[in-house]
Amino acid sequence: METAARTAPAAVIVAIDGPAGTGKSSTSKAVAAKLGLGYLDTGAQYRAITWWMVTNGIDVDDAVAVADAAAKPHIVSGIDPAAPTISVDGTDVSGPIRTQEVTSRVSAVSAVPEVRAVITELQRTIAAEAPRGIVVEGRDIGTTVLPGADIKIFLTASPEVRAARRSGELKGKEAADLAATQAALAKRDALDSGRKTSPLAKADDAVEVDTSELTLDQVIECVVTLVEEKRTVA
Repeated sequence: METAARTAPAAVIVAIDGPAGTGKSSTSKAVAAKLGLGYLDTGAQYRAITWWMVTNGIDVDDAVAVADAAAKPHIVSGIDPAAPTISVDGTDVSGPIRTQEVTSRVSAVSAVPEVRAVITELQRTIAAEAPRGIVVEGRDIGTTVLPGADIKIFLTASPEVRAARRSGELKGKEAADLAATQAALAKRDALDSGRKTSPLAKADDAVEVDTSELTLDQVIECVVTLVEEKRTVA
């Protein structure tokens, strides 16, 4: 399945990829809201399945054990950009999936092919069923999940800027200094870019946007313009 089915003439599928700290989530939600589209944070789904593994005592470093359990949790993602939700087996996990415990393990879990197969199928189904279209953010959306997306954006930013942004997101005891945060991001990038199955990568036909020197509003406006231009041409 190379592209999600359109359910209405106005439906548009937007893939926004890139590493952490590039403004991906804030941009994606705002673009979806401005254009009246659904919104899907695919990273939250990988965090959700990681949370389930940890909560249920699965050794996330044991790829076989993770693979065997991959299809067990029932993950549901709400696509309202104003209030996106995610639950596992009926439990709201929007808070727990953002802990450092989950963050430090999500790359190991998401690298397992069986996990990616389950989550990718879920993502394609959600995109296909979005009434007016959807903005899907992640790391392999334009390359693997929805290669037929109408518009593909790849957000980047300098390591220093990304670390500063991510440090600002951390709270309380999980707040880290910039050097530690930058090191953690570099490690995550290496793991995500180096995995054999659906690595973090820019699609050949994606538009790259460097957000280092741009405000969030400028990034949002840039992406909205790209999508609207695509709609006009279509």
